[in-house]
Amino acid sequence: MANFSTNMGKRIAPLLAALLLVACSAPELKQPQIDMPSAFKESAVPAQAADGTSWKVAQPAEAQPRGEWWLAFKDPALTALIDEATRANANLAVAAARVKQARALAGITEADRMIQVGAGLGAQRSRASGVSTGQADNAQVAPANFYQARLTASYEVDLFGRVANNVSASRADVAASEATYKSVLLSLQADVAQTYFRLRETDAELATLNRTVDLRTQSVKVNQSRYDNGDIGEFDLARAKTELATVKAEAIGLQRQRVQNEHALAVLLGKPAAMFTADVSPLVDSKLLPTIPAGVPSRLLERRPDITAAQRAMVASNARIGVARSAMFPALNLTGGLGTESGSGGNLFNWSARSWVLGALLSMPIIDGGRNKANIARSEAVLEESVASYRQNVLVAFAEVEDNLAGLRIIAGQTEQIDAAVVSARRSADLAQKLYQAGRSSYLDLLDSQRNLAAVERNAVQLRGNQAVTTVALIRSLGGSWE
Repeated sequence: MANFSTNMGKRIAPLLAALLLVACSAPELKQPQIDMPSAFKESAVPAQAADGTSWKVAQPAEAQPRGEWWLAFKDPALTALIDEATRANANLAVAAARVKQARALAGITEADRMIQVGAGLGAQRSRASGVSTGQADNAQVAPANFYQARLTASYEVDLFGRVANNVSASRADVAASEATYKSVLLSLQADVAQTYFRLRETDAELATLNRTVDLRTQSVKVNQSRYDNGDIGEFDLARAKTELATVKAEAIGLQRQRVQNEHALAVLLGKPAAMFTADVSPLVDSKLLPTIPAGVPSRLLERRPDITAAQRAMVASNARIGVARSAMFPALNLTGGLGTESGSGGNLFNWSARSWVLGALLSMPIIDGGRNKANIARSEAVLEESVASYRQNVLVAFAEVEDNLAGLRIIAGQTEQIDAAVVSARRSADLAQKLYQAGRSSYLDLLDSQRNLAAVERNAVQLRGNQAVTTVALIRSLGGSWE
């Protein structure tokens, strides 16, 4: 019977140990199931106008620069601004500091895997009572000195994975903070590019308005001369002056938009707004903008740094479940000490004063009021939150790509139509000018054609700016790279 019990114990012990290890380990992390489209819907939509006409979509430029994506725009000024922002932006410095913090915390948790060694040197003078030394209550006990020099060592045997899971969690935190830094960097670069193109769009709008101001100024001069000669009435002259003042007011109002864009760019560059002035550089041609291929949705998850950060946050949350579970099981700590002890400072380092101690402590909670169970439940809820956040980030990423693909497709169609409208409006304004000068049409007809031309030209400028900004937005939504 004794042999049977012994054999059963040998068989059951490994099984119990395995069950304990499984019970306190972190659960297996499975990638959340997300419906993954095989292709972006908007990348395959034919470009077609409301009247049924269609236009050719540019072929993807596979050879465009990756990583340093702004080089695809072939704009030295943009490259210089992004380089400056990368060096001096405050938000990027914050993200970099958080990476350093995460790495330092990881170093703290890694230290738990090593033997902890310390040294101490101390002196003490005390007087014990008579009773404590086995004498009478009123016995006079002389004070005594006590000197000690000791080298100590301690080590936690990671029986149930507390240390290993904590290290895994901290490493995942580092990876998440590094991915967050890349996400902040990408956002900064994109913000600089978009603000730069908005500034150039505003410059182009101002150039268009200034041309209109010159035209209106010339019109006032002509009408003033004709009025003075009695060829026209005061009505036409008043209308010409009204149109001139209106266009000047629009140009002045647009200056406010320009200075706001300039100030926003200064902040991105890490400069006081008063110390930065952007050169006037109208956005003239959108044909130089790169055409960015969207690729396939599955690769998007690998490129987007915010998705990477969310995925590493899941890993960290999962590992911390193992840390919380291990708190319910025994912890084994080994300690040791080697040194000298003496009642005299002069004898402290004598060989005869040597001392040592070895110890092992196995401890575990018995009654904790449900603290550890609650901590496990909290850790599991944190994992649920991180999984949901990951899924949301993926869905938002897909939607952003689709939005920007649709935006570029629609803008391309608008641009083709507005370019044709500009040609027609210029021809109409030219004919109206000739008819008015020949006295075959009224000044109101001339004003109407000129207003229409100014509106169409300004609309064309705005579309160029929108196309540049949306191209940058597509690059940002693709994670700053593409296949």
